[in-house]
Amino acid sequence: MVYITEELVRQRAEHNEGQIFSLEEVSLHQQDIERMEHIDRWCRDLRILYLQSNLISRIENVGRLKKLQYLNLALNNIEVIENLEGCESLQKLDLTVNFVGCLSSVESLQHNVLLTELFLTGNPCSQFEGYRHYVVAALPQLKWLDGTEISRSERLRASQRLEEVRRRVREQEEEHLRRRAKEKEEEMRKKGGEEKKPGSDGRWYTDITAPAPEENQEENKKEKENQETEENPAPNDPEEEERLEKEFWHTPCAFTPESRLETHRHLEEKKKAKEKRTQKKTAPPPRTLITAEGRVLNINEPKLDFSLSEDEENNSIVLSLEVYRHMDTSLMDVDVQPSYVRVKVKGKIFQVVLPAEVKPDSSAARRSQTTGHLVLSMPRAEGEIKVMKSAPRWTPRRSISPRGRSRTEPERLEAEPSRRTHIDLANIVRRPGAQEGPLETPGMEPATAAGHCGFSQGFMDDPDVPPLV
Repeated sequence: MVYITEELVRQRAEHNEGQIFSLEEVSLHQQDIERMEHIDRWCRDLRILYLQSNLISRIENVGRLKKLQYLNLALNNIEVIENLEGCESLQKLDLTVNFVGCLSSVESLQHNVLLTELFLTGNPCSQFEGYRHYVVAALPQLKWLDGTEISRSERLRASQRLEEVRRRVREQEEEHLRRRAKEKEEEMRKKGGEEKKPGSDGRWYTDITAPAPEENQEENKKEKENQETEENPAPNDPEEEERLEKEFWHTPCAFTPESRLETHRHLEEKKKAKEKRTQKKTAPPPRTLITAEGRVLNINEPKLDFSLSEDEENNSIVLSLEVYRHMDTSLMDVDVQPSYVRVKVKGKIFQVVLPAEVKPDSSAARRSQTTGHLVLSMPRAEGEIKVMKSAPRWTPRRSISPRGRSRTEPERLEAEPSRRTHIDLANIVRRPGAQEGPLETPGMEPATAAGHCGFSQGFMDDPDVPPLV
């Protein structure tokens, strides 16, 4: 059940900047409204009220609308014309395709002296014999009935036959009321007598101990939905569901307010079942704006053209996003970060990585008055730290000297470092079994301690001449 709320009326008052106290026209059609309420308190200056294609069963809460000129209640469940005496300025009333069977209730419109047009086409009373003559005679202020102008001669004939037509209309009304009572009784039997309880005398009485329908509306609504779901579970078999659907639509029934409500509830159940099936489907994966490694991605969901440039004079980065010219600025949301910028356009993400770090607090966003483009000016960050890969630095290897002290000098290849401070190339390779001495020369015998037995007889040793090795 849909109620007339202040939020609903404000949504329908967009042409009046959402103000309802000075509203003169409001359209609440096709909202599945079942009761007229609050309008006479919120919109006292209302002149035109559209309530067609709803589920309203009674005309009420409009007596304070003194300026109301046109009331449209076509395609509803109204059975009696009532509670319109206070609408002093009413000129046109549309009750097309309702369930008005009490034709004598039109006499309540005699107080609406400015009423000139009335539509009752598609109601049970329009099938009564003498229907038009009765309405024309009962409402002398009318000029148009069901879109047909009332002539002066027709009004005279209707006035002359008023008593005879009135008697005939009352008989048809009584017959209609008996038929409606049977239809309501059959509907009660279908529901199992949940709304009323039988008394001791066999009559039906209203349960006055039950809570008022306005109390705990949300709780009653939830309990009712749960009960309907338990009683009428949705079939899992598509063939069975199709069979039940055909059976519902092909089963003949009378066109009554109850059957119209049943059709509406059936469509609502189908809509809810479809929504549940849609919710059960796997939801799409969430959008990835920043990877798990912290890398920001470039995204252009709205598919807008853009340009990213650097302003060397002002030391800033400028982003020009070509948004739609007539788009409202309230539909855009800008988020500037030091390394990237994100713009949300009607819920779609535009994100781009900046070539340098910027100052988010000093950034500015504005729109071009000629093209409507969004321009972001982002000054560079002062003292920007650029991350660079550092080369490995050479460190000398610590070595331990033969005396046990650590040294940081580069290690060199030495022969007996304890005795010599320079490299002796002659003693790099030692003779086997000798502690020191020159390298061995192939084909020559080493000198012996006995003397110079290995030299020739005329050899003279000159100490100034170095030995030949």
